[in-house]
Amino acid sequence: MARYYPVHPVNPQQRSVDQTADLLRGGAVIAYPTDSGFALGTAYGNKAGIERIRRIRELDEKHHLSVVVSDFAQLGTYVEMGNRQFRAVKAATPGPYTFILRASRDVPRAMLHPSHRTVGVRVPDHVTALALVEALDEPIVSSTLIMPGQEEPLADGWRIKEALDNDIDAVIDSGDAGGLPTTVIDLTGDEPGIVRRGGGSTELFE
Repeated sequence: MARYYPVHPVNPQQRSVDQTADLLRGGAVIAYPTDSGFALGTAYGNKAGIERIRRIRELDEKHHLSVVVSDFAQLGTYVEMGNRQFRAVKAATPGPYTFILRASRDVPRAMLHPSHRTVGVRVPDHVTALALVEALDEPIVSSTLIMPGQEEPLADGWRIKEALDNDIDAVIDSGDAGGLPTTVIDLTGDEPGIVRRGGGSTELFE
């Protein structure tokens, strides 16, 4: 049975945030709110947790998971960015975007696209999501919580607990998750590629 942690959207209770971070350190898979609906998350490098996320969402290994960090400056540890990519990502973060970039050597194989050595990266603009990443003191591996056969992310924490009670370990819920998935931009080619249109404007990339 998943634990449920309701928190304040502006000042999330640190005790609940810390308890959720402790669960992640212990190998948990959680649901947490972002500016693009809820996401499934597990600790960076948790191969078993990554496999659970793929199983819940019925994703194959070619679907990019995201490295979620709390600050743009942290992205250089996980992806390679030239000047063009650097400017594009910096202009759109934090915000409801996922960027596909070439992964650094530090990224676990379980997260990589099997053919291209690419990975998603994201800096959410959401108080609770950022507080959780900062409490964990390492990235969260995430995927927007869109259930198989659906097009929109789940946005109600209590309904997520009921639906996934036996599949995840905790839900942290601040009651203010966004309603649209991230806009996904592929920056690995000569020109930006719009993979998915969502909550972030694509004007910068067209």
